[in-house]
Amino acid sequence: MWPGQQPPGGEQNPQQNPYQQPEQQPEHPQPAHPPPPAQPPGFPPGPPPPGPGGGPWGGAPAPADPRRKAGLTAVIAVAAAAAVVAGVLVVTDDDKGSRGGSSDDVVQGPPGAPGSGDSGGSGDSGGSEGPGNLVTPAHSSGPSGTTVVIGEADAGHTLDVYEDLRCPPCATFEQEVGPTIAKDIKAGKYKVSFHFAAILDKNMGGSGSANALSALGAALDVSTDTFLDYKAALMSSKNHPEENKDSYADDNQLLAVSQEVYALKTNASFQEALREGTYDPWAQEMITDFDASGVNSTPAVKLDGSQLTGSGGSTPMTATEFTEAVKKQLKGG
Repeated sequence: MWPGQQPPGGEQNPQQNPYQQPEQQPEHPQPAHPPPPAQPPGFPPGPPPPGPGGGPWGGAPAPADPRRKAGLTAVIAVAAAAAVVAGVLVVTDDDKGSRGGSSDDVVQGPPGAPGSGDSGGSGDSGGSEGPGNLVTPAHSSGPSGTTVVIGEADAGHTLDVYEDLRCPPCATFEQEVGPTIAKDIKAGKYKVSFHFAAILDKNMGGSGSANALSALGAALDVSTDTFLDYKAALMSSKNHPEENKDSYADDNQLLAVSQEVYALKTNASFQEALREGTYDPWAQEMITDFDASGVNSTPAVKLDGSQLTGSGGSTPMTATEFTEAVKKQLKGG
C-alpha cells in the first residue's frame, strides 16, 4: 500500500493522502457577522473571519475584478480590505483553469496554427500562464475537447480510466494494467474514455500534472497510438518521478521522454506545441471536468459506470485482478 493510500473499507483523511481530492464541506447557515465598527485610529488587531459566502462579512464572494471595488464603502477596515484582495487572488488563480469553453473560444487545428494563442510559452511552467485560446487536439471531441475516447466506436462497453500523470500509484497501475487495457482496446472488448486530474499539483504544489497533460494533448493531436505510447513512457518506472519531485513541470524533461516514442522523435509540431503550451488551456479544461466527475482519488476505473475493484475493495492494481474485475462486471456482477 502506498503511503497515505486509503485502506480498504474506510475513509482516508485527504490531508494524509496526496492522491485524493480534498472533500468539499457542506455549507451550513451561519448568523451574519455584525457590521464592522467605525474605524478607530490605527489598525484593528486582525482581519475579521470570512463569512459563508466567501466575503469578509458573509454574503456573496468578493468580486473577481478589482475595478469593481470602487463601490465598496470607506468604513471597511484596512485589514478587511486586505482579506478581500486575498480572496480575489485565489478566485483569479482558480478561474484560470475553469473557462467555459464556449464555441467562440475553441480553436481546432494543429499546434501553432493561427488563432491558437500564446499560453505563456515558458519552458518550465505547466499551463497556468497566459489565457490563450482553447485549442482542442485532434481525436478529441466535445465543446472543450475533454472527451478522449479510444477504441472501436461500436464497442459495446466503455471503460473510464481516471489518472494523474504525476501520481506514483497511477504509474504503477499503468505499468501493470496498461498493457492489458491496450490489448483489450485492440480486441474491441471495450472503448476507453480517459480522464485526468491534477491532485498532486493541488496537494503538494507545482505544475507537473497539468504540464504533462498539456504535452499529452500534443501527442493526442498526432494520433491515438502516439497518445497511448507517450502516456506509457511518462508513466514508466524509468521516467516517472517520485511524488516529491515535480520533474514534469520542466518541458525539457517531457521532451526527453518523448524521444522514446517513435512518432515524436523528430516531430517539430509536437515539440513546438509542448514548448509554446498550445494545449495548456485544454489541459485545464480536462482537470476541471475531472474535478466535477465525483471521483476523488486516482487511479480509478469504471466499466459501464460501475467501479471496478480488486482485492480488499480497492482499485485493481495487477493485470490478473483487473481482468477478473472486468469479467465479473461483464457477467453482471
